[in-house]
Amino acid sequence: MTKGNGYRRPRALSPLREHLRDTFWFAPTAAMVLVFALWAGAAELDAALVGALQDHRQYEEVTELIRIADDAKPVVSTVSSAMMTFIGVVFSISLVAVQMASGQFTPRVVRIFMRSRITKLTFAVFLATFTLSLLVLTSFESDADARLVTTVPFLQSVLTLLMVALSLFLFIAYVNSTLRLMRVGHVIDRITGESLRVVDTMPRGDVDPRDLGPEIGRIGYIGPAGVLRDVNIARLVRAARRQGVVLRLLPRLGDFVVPGTELLSVHGGGEGRAPSRGALRYTVSVGVERTFHQDLGFGLRQLCDIALRALSAAINDPTTAVQCLDRIVQLLSALAHRPLGAVAHPDGDGVVRLVQDVPDWSDVVDLAFCEIRLCAVGSPQVTRRMMAGLDDLLRLAPASRHEPLVRQRELLARAVSLAVPEEAERAFALEPDRQGIG
Repeated sequence: MTKGNGYRRPRALSPLREHLRDTFWFAPTAAMVLVFALWAGAAELDAALVGALQDHRQYEEVTELIRIADDAKPVVSTVSSAMMTFIGVVFSISLVAVQMASGQFTPRVVRIFMRSRITKLTFAVFLATFTLSLLVLTSFESDADARLVTTVPFLQSVLTLLMVALSLFLFIAYVNSTLRLMRVGHVIDRITGESLRVVDTMPRGDVDPRDLGPEIGRIGYIGPAGVLRDVNIARLVRAARRQGVVLRLLPRLGDFVVPGTELLSVHGGGEGRAPSRGALRYTVSVGVERTFHQDLGFGLRQLCDIALRALSAAINDPTTAVQCLDRIVQLLSALAHRPLGAVAHPDGDGVVRLVQDVPDWSDVVDLAFCEIRLCAVGSPQVTRRMMAGLDDLLRLAPASRHEPLVRQRELLARAVSLAVPEEAERAFALEPDRQGIG
């Protein structure tokens, strides 16, 4: 295999970047540090402005600046006292909204709220505005004599008012974004969009693992237990090239690994030997939960979770399950003609050095339909949509990939036949309909 066959090496996942995206402390802290620097600069400019006017004996202009700053002081004081209360109320309501979304959809959607840029930006600007208002209040002097004052917080007050205006604008954008994320259609669309980006960035090369040569050893995982989120393709390829071997990643992205889990198998012959532990340092990223980075099944897993929650007796919302099936069919249609099962990563000379297992077509189809099929037997709206989706995929997928789809269709028909004794109702439940029941 060569690099000319549509190969594109996946970028490595940055653990630091992922940590910062999954936390809420970095953006507010950075914003408060930045606003402190802005305040210090504005204070220096205010002092320089007053000093220049006093040097030119323009005391009337200094008096005018004092009057403007005194007029702005009540506003700054009000902002400092009200902003923290405003922050507490707004984000308390937001936490309740997140909890409701988690219970209605799936706990996995909480990551969408945690990683929302508009949420972090709004929180950061609110805290920065509060901090700035407190700092500006310290710059007001009790002496109102234009000849004696050393500074007048004119630019600082203007900066505070601009921050208040920005806070109000971001508050409107934040409320709009939060309300959108509470709607199931937008949540499903967000998950689908991220999943399609994973599909687009997947390498297109494939390989038969049986052609890798004899296995000469295996390398176990050393590190804390967790979910395998990413592997550094470039580092593994370099390590395999230096030793003249081919490495095969045994667990898939999204698998839970513990210390001692077999991580890599080493294939080669002649003088090839397994890379050292030092050469394999920092080649895998393990965390507490799955991410979309190169994880082909994570999006389907979330869509299935939302559909299963909707089909539960506690919620009983088959229309949401139908919306999930719409997007599941969309994702499977994007995968219908892509090589799956194993992906080969070559070195600079085009020689395969790393083989990475990904779910094959049968695995993807089972993940997409098995659990929903078992829970949808009593809902004709969902069974009709599933039949239509399977028929559409049978038309889109090549003949070599029809078997898993046909099997799912037959299992659905058999389950409905056992659960619905009335022939007319059974025929109605198995009639393909892209809208379920309109």
